[in-house]
Amino acid sequence: MALDPLSLIMNRNVGEGLYLARQYDQAIEQERKALELDPNFLPAHYDLGMAYVQKSMYKESMAEFAKVLVMSPNDTLALADLGYTYAVAGRRAEAQKVLDKLDELSKQKYVPAWLRAKIYAGLGEKDKAFVWLEKAYEERSSTTGGRFVPIKMDPIYDPLRSDPRFADLLHRMNLQP
Repeated sequence: MALDPLSLIMNRNVGEGLYLARQYDQAIEQERKALELDPNFLPAHYDLGMAYVQKSMYKESMAEFAKVLVMSPNDTLALADLGYTYAVAGRRAEAQKVLDKLDELSKQKYVPAWLRAKIYAGLGEKDKAFVWLEKAYEERSSTTGGRFVPIKMDPIYDPLRSDPRFADLLHRMNLQP
């Protein structure tokens, strides 16, 4: 079966796979192809932003999440991805503001716990990241609206992998460490 070059979903899925395989340049290229088909396709903006952040292209990453937030204000995934970008870029105050915004939004709607975990992982605050990952596990967070299930592969969790709590969490999720 050949990849339909005009399928937004297929282009995005290939890009996400490349991101998870840590092939960031190819992921960027693939997500750009999806955005050529539809510049308003939010999933491609998320993935493109995350590929940029893994290449330390923070300005470009922030621009992608800003585009999403213009199209979808209060989008919790885009906010968390922006917060993660701020965190790894060393912009702690901005990352904390995003955490505060997620707290405010959680008073109005469901905000998955793993969104906060990713920001704390980016900040290097492992204990807080694990608190929120445990909450995500307890609430049975899924890939609906995001990336909790690919926890085993997602590069944002690389700083947590050497911690025994990470292997324990994967084990409880029936994933091999």
